[in-house]
Amino acid sequence: MALLVHLKTVRDLRGKGDRIAKVTFRGLSFYTCVLENCEDEARFDEMFRWPIASRVDENEILELQVFNYSKIFTNRVIGTFRMVLQKVAEEGQLEVTDTLIDDNNTAIRTSVTVDIKYTTMDGTVGVWSDGEFLDVPGDPEGTFQFETDSLLSGHSHGSGSGVSPGRSIHGIPTFRKAGKGVFSAMKLHKTKSSRDDHKKDEPATLDMEDLDRKALRLGGFGGLDPDCISLASVTAVTTNVSNKRSKPDIKMEPSSGRPVDYQISITVVEARQLVGLNMDPVVCVEIGEDKKYTSMKESTNCPYYNEYFVFDFHVPPDVMFDKILKLSVIHSKNLLRSGTLVGTFKLDVGTVYSQPEHQFYHKWAMLSDPDDITAGCKGYIKCDIAVVGKGDNIKTPHKANETDEDDIEGNLLLPEGVPLERQWARFYVKIYRAEGLPKMNTSIMANVKKAFIGENRDLVDPYVQVVFAGQRGKTSVQKSSYEPIWNEQVVFTEMFPPLCKRIKVQIRDSDKVNDVAIGTHFIDLRKIANDGDKGFLPTMGPAWVNMYGSTRHYTLIDEHQDLNEGLGEGVSFRARLLISVAVEILDTTSTEIVSSTEVQVETVSNISESATGKIEEFFLFGSFLEATMIDRKIGDKPISFEVTIGNYGNQIDGVSKPTAAKKKKKEGGGESDEEESELIQQNSSEDEADDDGDLVSVSSTPPMKPVITDRNYFHLPYFEKKPCIYIKSWWQDQRRRLYNSNIMDKIADKMEEGLNDVQEVIKTEKAYPERRLRGVLEELSTGCNRFVTLANKDQNQAGRTKLDKERLKSCMREMESMGQQAKLIRSQVKRNTVRDKLKMVQNFLHRLRFLADEPQHSIPDVFVWMMSNNKRVAYARIPSKDILYSIVDEETGKDCGKVKAVFLRLPGKKGFGPAGWTVQAKMEIYLWLGLNKQRKDFLSGLPNGFEENKAPRTSPCLQSVPPVSLVYNMKQVFQLRAHMYQARSLFAADSSGLSDPFARVFFSTHSQVTEVLSETLCPTWDQLLVFEDVELFGEAGELRDDPPIIVVEVYDQDTVGKAEFIGRTFAKPITKMCDEHYGPPRFPPQLEYYQIYRGNSTAGDLLAAFELLQIPYDDEEIRRALIAVHDFAVPQIKIGQGGRAELPPIDGPTDSERGPILPVPMGIRPILSRYRIEVLFWGLRDLRRVNLALVDRPRVDIECAGRGVQSALIQNYKKNPNFSTLVKWFEVDLPENELLHPPLNVRVVDCRAFGRYTLVGSHAVTSLRRFIYSPPDKTHNNWASAGDVTVNMDADPSVRKMDTVVKLDATSDAVVKVDVNEEKEEKKKKKKKKKGEVEEDDETDESMLDWWSKYFASIETLMEILRAHEAALAEAEEREDQEIAAEGADIKPDDLPVKGSKGKEKSRDKSRNKEKKKSHHAGEETEKHSSKPKVDELLVYNKELEAEYDNFEDWLHTFNLYRGKAGDDDEAALDDDRIVGRFKGSMCMYKLPLSEEITREVGFDPNMGMFQSIPHNDPINVLVRVFVVRATDLHPADVNGKADPYVVIKLGKSELKDKENYISKQLNPVFGKAFDMEATFPMESMLTVSVYDWDLVGTDDLIGETKIDLENRFYSKHRATCGIANSYSVHGYNVWRDPMKPSQILAKLCKEGKLDGPHYGPGGRVKVANRVFMGATEIEDENGLKKQTDEHLALTVLKHWEEIPRVGCKLIPEHVETRPLLNPDHPGIEQGRIEMWVDMFPMDMPAPGPAIDISPRKPKNFELRVIIWNTDDVVLEDDAFMTGEKMSDIYVRGWLKGQQEDKQDTDVHYHSLTGEGNFNWRFVYPFDYLMAEEKIVISKKESMFSWDETEYKIPARLTLQVWDADHFSADDFLGAIELDLNRFPRGAKTAKQCSINMVQNQAELPCISIFKQKRVKGWWPFVARDENDEMELTGKVEAELHLMSAEEAEKSPVGLGRNEPDPLEKPNRPNTSLSWMLSPVRVVCILVWRQYKLHCALLLGAVLGLLFLGLLFFSLPSALSYKIFNVAG
Repeated sequence: MALLVHLKTVRDLRGKGDRIAKVTFRGLSFYTCVLENCEDEARFDEMFRWPIASRVDENEILELQVFNYSKIFTNRVIGTFRMVLQKVAEEGQLEVTDTLIDDNNTAIRTSVTVDIKYTTMDGTVGVWSDGEFLDVPGDPEGTFQFETDSLLSGHSHGSGSGVSPGRSIHGIPTFRKAGKGVFSAMKLHKTKSSRDDHKKDEPATLDMEDLDRKALRLGGFGGLDPDCISLASVTAVTTNVSNKRSKPDIKMEPSSGRPVDYQISITVVEARQLVGLNMDPVVCVEIGEDKKYTSMKESTNCPYYNEYFVFDFHVPPDVMFDKILKLSVIHSKNLLRSGTLVGTFKLDVGTVYSQPEHQFYHKWAMLSDPDDITAGCKGYIKCDIAVVGKGDNIKTPHKANETDEDDIEGNLLLPEGVPLERQWARFYVKIYRAEGLPKMNTSIMANVKKAFIGENRDLVDPYVQVVFAGQRGKTSVQKSSYEPIWNEQVVFTEMFPPLCKRIKVQIRDSDKVNDVAIGTHFIDLRKIANDGDKGFLPTMGPAWVNMYGSTRHYTLIDEHQDLNEGLGEGVSFRARLLISVAVEILDTTSTEIVSSTEVQVETVSNISESATGKIEEFFLFGSFLEATMIDRKIGDKPISFEVTIGNYGNQIDGVSKPTAAKKKKKEGGGESDEEESELIQQNSSEDEADDDGDLVSVSSTPPMKPVITDRNYFHLPYFEKKPCIYIKSWWQDQRRRLYNSNIMDKIADKMEEGLNDVQEVIKTEKAYPERRLRGVLEELSTGCNRFVTLANKDQNQAGRTKLDKERLKSCMREMESMGQQAKLIRSQVKRNTVRDKLKMVQNFLHRLRFLADEPQHSIPDVFVWMMSNNKRVAYARIPSKDILYSIVDEETGKDCGKVKAVFLRLPGKKGFGPAGWTVQAKMEIYLWLGLNKQRKDFLSGLPNGFEENKAPRTSPCLQSVPPVSLVYNMKQVFQLRAHMYQARSLFAADSSGLSDPFARVFFSTHSQVTEVLSETLCPTWDQLLVFEDVELFGEAGELRDDPPIIVVEVYDQDTVGKAEFIGRTFAKPITKMCDEHYGPPRFPPQLEYYQIYRGNSTAGDLLAAFELLQIPYDDEEIRRALIAVHDFAVPQIKIGQGGRAELPPIDGPTDSERGPILPVPMGIRPILSRYRIEVLFWGLRDLRRVNLALVDRPRVDIECAGRGVQSALIQNYKKNPNFSTLVKWFEVDLPENELLHPPLNVRVVDCRAFGRYTLVGSHAVTSLRRFIYSPPDKTHNNWASAGDVTVNMDADPSVRKMDTVVKLDATSDAVVKVDVNEEKEEKKKKKKKKKGEVEEDDETDESMLDWWSKYFASIETLMEILRAHEAALAEAEEREDQEIAAEGADIKPDDLPVKGSKGKEKSRDKSRNKEKKKSHHAGEETEKHSSKPKVDELLVYNKELEAEYDNFEDWLHTFNLYRGKAGDDDEAALDDDRIVGRFKGSMCMYKLPLSEEITREVGFDPNMGMFQSIPHNDPINVLVRVFVVRATDLHPADVNGKADPYVVIKLGKSELKDKENYISKQLNPVFGKAFDMEATFPMESMLTVSVYDWDLVGTDDLIGETKIDLENRFYSKHRATCGIANSYSVHGYNVWRDPMKPSQILAKLCKEGKLDGPHYGPGGRVKVANRVFMGATEIEDENGLKKQTDEHLALTVLKHWEEIPRVGCKLIPEHVETRPLLNPDHPGIEQGRIEMWVDMFPMDMPAPGPAIDISPRKPKNFELRVIIWNTDDVVLEDDAFMTGEKMSDIYVRGWLKGQQEDKQDTDVHYHSLTGEGNFNWRFVYPFDYLMAEEKIVISKKESMFSWDETEYKIPARLTLQVWDADHFSADDFLGAIELDLNRFPRGAKTAKQCSINMVQNQAELPCISIFKQKRVKGWWPFVARDENDEMELTGKVEAELHLMSAEEAEKSPVGLGRNEPDPLEKPNRPNTSLSWMLSPVRVVCILVWRQYKLHCALLLGAVLGLLFLGLLFFSLPSALSYKIFNVAG
């Protein structure tokens, strides 16, 4: 089946012009070809065919539109023809001739003739036939062809396809086929070789087609209506039609070097797993040079600090982000010694700033030891780090009861994508040599030396310094050398991947006094590495890097020294340096590794010349076509321009020739290094014989005296003679790098333009943004494919580095995947997804820009300097890649061979601020850079019509010499008409807060000004400026497509002194040549908005139109010209009047008052309609003094488009600042188009005596759109009164817990949803299995609950909702990624393999486990909640209430009044200082006449206009009750890094100071206070809540304050007086606070909204209007009796009030809001946050009850009794005296965390030989505990000098340690265990069952809480770390923990140790357990006997034997002698 439409003719067209028609059926459109210059009849004669798959319905419509076609602007609809296809469907064929209708549905004369055929093939379903469409995947509408600008739009010269799109062949339109041809042509065209003929000779067919297609796209296809005005200010400039000119850059001022405010806040929460025994750790936080320390914690490896530090900086962003932030832990540091370093962690500030929200929150930093890289992890610090710049606001996650993240591995402080396990690596930076260094000393000394010694020396002593990750290394100094050779490498050792982004390489000049930087280069590690699956380690070079900085001439004090340090944009070439970077991952296990991280410097071998590429001769040509807008301050000395590239071309200070006699040997060509050294020199004066004759570079234009343009500017009178420059230079040929970069840049530029269009379409609410976005994606994917084909060339070029190869691979991969993703997203772009997809596409743009930035330089940038009097005045820097030539079009630089408007600016800091806003000069300059051998085309891009003027030559030369100037012999004369209509939102330039603006329009060398309009920020000049006789040089056709740009500058006229600059914008005129008709579609031109810029900030919009009309020559001129050329007379020809008569007429001045000023003509100025603007005058607030006098009788004047209205006069501002008459109105003529509406000005004047008026302040309402009245939509379902609607009630959605829990299986990617109930069942089963688990009794006692219970429950809910939200987002993202991947690979998402490397899988598994844990956790939580009685909750907003409710401007708006000058762009945030008061009121505008029914409504008060039912503004007395809950993250105010905060509340004159209740040394104070104040609105309506810091001496300092406008809240329809609670109760912690009950509130609301109801019905129903609500009807009083009540029902309605038709809106619930505290001294930077809420009660109502008590919970007193019964398996530390046996003297020490000074020890069990110890010893720890926060509260003085005690909150943790006692040396630490009293593992039943697992796998074991369990006994392990940092078991302890409240403890007291009362029995220790000090003999006896029983017996025997023998020998002689002598005797 098919529908055929034959479009024959369109007749009776008006005027003459190009026509095009569009035929649409079923949403698919075809275009005809363009018929050029048709008169009244357009014969299209084209056939269109729609293959259709379903029958034509008789109600379907065929639409045909005829347009006037425009190449540049949108097509204008002439008329439309729509036809219902009923007749066609019946008869099959029909020929129709009918008239067209215009936009207002009225018939016009023009008629159309069409023939329609409908063919059906019965019973068959039609298929789209292949021939009919280009094969575009997923493009059902076939719209692709029109949306796409081919990549080559407007630039290609190929002559591929002869078919122009839309020409019909065989009567069938082959639009799409032709499109295919066009694409293939584009591909073909690239094969063209450079030896082709000159480009000009080719038929430029593609050019025209592209234009047509572009115009089609811009025209009807975007569905842009004819009167559309593109708000993209730059459109006029950006839609670049021809290819002779490139876009100018609008933003002028360099922003990089300017200092900004930063605040870095760091919270050190705690440290864990520190390596070392019994440490006293301190954490040092260091940023750059600043250091701060935490307090010291004694003897613990897991100290808890929770200390907050703030660092303030005022430095440029680059300096800030390069600063290194270092966290280090130091062991036992005190006043006397510096302590020993445990470990450090460092990252740069930029890494933190690039995190989401600019912060790391609660992350663990892993410490490593810089002196020993083999050591591994040294512990973890948990911290928060946030970096805040001006205007950033950080969303801090809610600081409530945080559960401690025990999962350290899952929360490491690392950016996304960095692996958890980082390794050590060596970074090698090799420095080879440098060239082209400037002089760094005066030559006087050198000349003296030369005279004496006779040697000539180079005046610089360079060395290179490399800085990375806070460490610096230096090479050696090369004395006196402009071309130093180092060949050294600097080696850094750092973790990989490093958290520091940039390596800074700086050449410095060594000097005896101080070294100065010569030039600096930053190497961004992200650009020289790739962390993807197929990525590569950082690598670079060997490559030359170019360094830029200040100008090269040497002065003692260089004002631009900062530029040499790398701050700001360098203004001159300084040197180039040959370097390379490599990284090697270290294997820390190997033995020969150097373990220190000290920087090392080593020598390396030289590299060959060719390593960096082959040296080629480059040729740079430039021509100056125009030099205008030269600042008059420069003076009228002759001006010349100098162009330099490197040192070539620099005549003043470029060459520092090396003194070594290296002359270039012309005969032999010289050795290579000599040649190289000569290369960087320029060949200025020596005539060097080159191959092409002796070409001498000409690098500067001849000096010329400037001529006055107007008061501010000069211009140079070039006229037809345009000076040229050309320079030859030699560089390594690394063009490929730049080419790739250019291709990507061009794709990105095109894409950016497309995205701006899309945003524009969305912003102006035009039709079909999705089509344009699809077009952008289509372009992107073709561009990416094109890149892949082009970039893959020149693979084996000389000098390709590893980085070149790797980068190419990764770019190809990225581009390929980007192309595929673009295709995929393109198919998903729908009307409703445009915005989301737009975000994704913007990410592509960032990626592209990142990829395009080439880290390895090749050719240095080109500088253009303006010289006056031989001094450098102003410069422009042009990247060499932008002007680099290639034979392939995409690779050519975007400005190569094009005329570019360049604005010169002042160098360095001079260019900041107002000096940087003014233009120093505007150049129209043409540049071409390429290889010398390719240079024949270098003139091809210039505007045609010139003759070359060469320098006079002496010797004949063969090759063409470049011209020194161009002489244009073609001149066109134009008249420029600038239609200056109006400007809006200009900067205030006068102290009154207004400006006296006028605009100055510059075109070529002409300038004109508009009139000055006094005192306005939104001037409507309505003025036509006519520039006569503008002469432009070049061919007429080129000028038509591409005229020069117009510059418009807006100034403020001052009575004295010079006019002040407000801003500038650019525009392109629409050009009409004399042979064209002045009429639609191009003329008259449409008004457009142009964005005005001042510096880098936007400064308003200009609404204007510009047309450039060619003036034909009259015959007299022609005759004279002929005579001048040929000296013979021509008879005088007189044919008609020549000249201006043919231009469209200009109406004379219409307004007699304005004198000779011409207005903008009709047809260009907008069409006006009558509007009425009603103004509600409510009151004025906070008016400041004017000229020191108070404002007494103010009045408000409203003005819009010349009409206005004045308010009533306020008679006495002090007594009543409200107006007596509320509503006034005025009528005014405004443009029909809402976008053109002029601003509305609000001015406040003070009426003084004698009829004097003083301006107080003013406000401009730039957009009236939000005040346009739209009548209520009757068809809307809210009005449906057909029946009652029952409102579906949830069990309170805001608090509903997640009803499903995500369970993740670690092996699959499938996400299973499990019902929570099943989960609970499983849990219950599990619970029963766990032995010994006591069911936690969670029954909370109602009487226990207080307001804080409610608060903490709400915070938990808030966190849960946030978590759920995050999880959902993550899930959606993952899903989307999977889909993209899946569709890319054509697989279903279900069977997706997990993609990614091992690392990724690991991290995935981790996250999965984490989620598993989380879901586990969530399950438990839900269970907890289900078993708990539900605590009523309130809403905790983590922002101000205003932010949630649109500033409470539902009917009363606040307009800030400004006075005084607007600051510089950076002080934009300081606009608050200019606020001098506020006007409260509102507007309502509508077209007249208004429909009747509105005014006929019941009770319509005509005096109030549209502002019906508005309360009266008489003064009213109100009781204001301010509840301040707490403050978080306050900025420290004292030297100790803390503050002593208290609250001050101001309202009007009254002030409440809570000074005596200040909270000592706290940055997170809990105030818990309610303040009551009485106020009278409107006099006292601004509430200020401030937090001050209490000081003992001197005045108290303001920490921060927040201001709340109570009046807007009070009168808001959201009812912000008192929040509506979640449930209604009459007693208990949740008692109803409002004096009015819900039913009374409901009745009042119904009455005010004129609603029917409320009607309470039976069965718990209530009806309001036509809505029925259900609810409970019973209530319990204090005694538990139930009563009937309607309050619950009424409350239900109030909670769903937004669903009530017509008047419904969300009512404010009971809440706590979090407001940022700001300090005027640090504007824009948050100083902390305060949580609070405000209730207001009118005094004429019943008084409210007493304020609810929110005073902070007092900690409860507990006593923890710990009995140490026994120990076992304690490691034996000592060797026994005498026996050498292993033994230990064991004792146990214990304390509660934070109370180290209260530590208690058992007695010593001496001489334990088995590790067993018996103690029976009791520790008693009294402590104060906060149940809700699970923290112990300690109050103690910080030091002996402290004035008062400081309160600390510390987790409840009990530490037990086991020690070995020594008498003469320090005791030895053996092991410890720390038990978190809230969740610790249950003790083992026996010592055998007790293992180290209880500590290591604590998460998996059942945990108990002593606060629930009260008493627990068991065995726990002692652990310590061994030498390898592994945990080992060092003992076991049997302990009993018993927790009692203070009262219970008093009733049953116990003694410490084994003392009375309730003493413990003595332990039954073995009798060996004695101290040898007390009974040494006994100890020795016992010990020796026990061990050596046998030995002892033998020894005794031996001793007795010996004794016996001894005695024997002793007595033997006497016995013998006795015997002998006796016998003898």
